[in-house]
Amino acid sequence: MADNKTKPTKLSVAAFIDALTDLTKRTDAKTLAKLMQSASGEKPKMWGPSIIGFGSYHYMYDSGREGDMPLIGFSPRKAATVLYNATTSSDSKALITKLGKHTTGKGCLYIKKLADVDQKVLEALIVKSVANVRARNPS
Repeated sequence: MADNKTKPTKLSVAAFIDALTDLTKRTDAKTLAKLMQSASGEKPKMWGPSIIGFGSYHYMYDSGREGDMPLIGFSPRKAATVLYNATTSSDSKALITKLGKHTTGKGCLYIKKLADVDQKVLEALIVKSVANVRARNPS
């Protein structure tokens, strides 16, 4: 079985964010980092070359595949900022209807810019999702 490519690295989160050339993406990344650190109580770490993750949990699928992933995380991609594990709570569907401009897919939430969404709703999504991931994956 192949190794999981998404692993924590020693790369600097601050350097990664500071290297973002798009000012909106850089500002949004700093805001999301503060929000996710507050919601998770965990310091940010780079997971692979482009994901900023907070905390971690161990997963194991019925297939036997297992690994570690961040409790919550994001990646400021060119087309949109991708939020990982932000829609895992039972309240997610109701909250997402109030979020604002976004798309979803494969368990991810895609936001072009934070100004497009209600940040209080986003914060609620993140807080509830962190609690849900922790409840499903006690360490």
